[in-house]
Amino acid sequence: MKVLVTGATGFIGRQVVHRLREAGVELRVASRQPERLDPGSDAIPMPGFDASAAAFLALTRDVTDVIHCAGLNNDRGNATEPDFRAANAQLSARLAHAAAAQASGRFIHISSIRAVIGAGASAMIDEETVPEPQDAYGRSKREAEIAVLGAYASHGRSDAVILRLPPVYGIGMKGNLATLMRLADTALPMPTGALTANRSLLSSQSAAQAVWHLLCHPQPLRPVYTASDVPPVSVATIIGAFRLGFGRPARLVTMPAGPMRAAAILLGKRRFWDSLTATQICDPSLLASEGWAPETETLERLTEIARLRKPGLPV
Repeated sequence: MKVLVTGATGFIGRQVVHRLREAGVELRVASRQPERLDPGSDAIPMPGFDASAAAFLALTRDVTDVIHCAGLNNDRGNATEPDFRAANAQLSARLAHAAAAQASGRFIHISSIRAVIGAGASAMIDEETVPEPQDAYGRSKREAEIAVLGAYASHGRSDAVILRLPPVYGIGMKGNLATLMRLADTALPMPTGALTANRSLLSSQSAAQAVWHLLCHPQPLRPVYTASDVPPVSVATIIGAFRLGFGRPARLVTMPAGPMRAAAILLGKRRFWDSLTATQICDPSLLASEGWAPETETLERLTEIARLRKPGLPV
């Protein structure tokens, strides 16, 4: 077995590489920042979506399996819809066609629940959830899913799989979780007691373990899987866990949601507010039924992340 990991220097890609190396797997790693990869690695710069077919064939030559973590995340505030489509959908399609032509094993595509639901919508999410992406990032991830499965189907193959993830936490996380962590790092009381909406999260280590499970599972895989920690946690308890890690008193003040929403709108933060107050619960039972064990100590892990963060460093 020789596995190609794209996006190997990214937040999730780093964990995947670490997990596979622990298992003694031979790797080829690809990144847009190859200088950040370990010297001596079988490393290659990640081709752009508009690279030649030969570049993608070279990338996938002599590997058995592909784990595709590379992409443009939704924490890039200035990214446009064409940017997302190029980096997520078009790149994934080019890579999948090359891999289907010459890699004998599995193609595991890291996707997001944003491919099926918007950040401000409340829902239960599993493999049967009807996709209704609500923003440019989500649309590009859904298009990438379709492209990957379609590329393998066009080669008469069914060994490509989509792994949809909720917000992932760990050292180096970005997005709303990083924002909540920064907000928690203050001695002032916080009017967060009304933020009772439950959210599914996933630790970066559990994400890597889910990838390893799908790579090694002896039975044929389903086209789509959903991973998450269990049980879901509320936004207020997430902030409380961070504050505990920082050694600060909880001081979460219950305040009616109406005035807080109005303030968020006035500050131009309505989308952020909507994302905090939506209940989004993922059901990982399909993956668990095949032997993957979800993380069950989410709040303890969040507390530890805050405890380990050094003052003055980014989340």
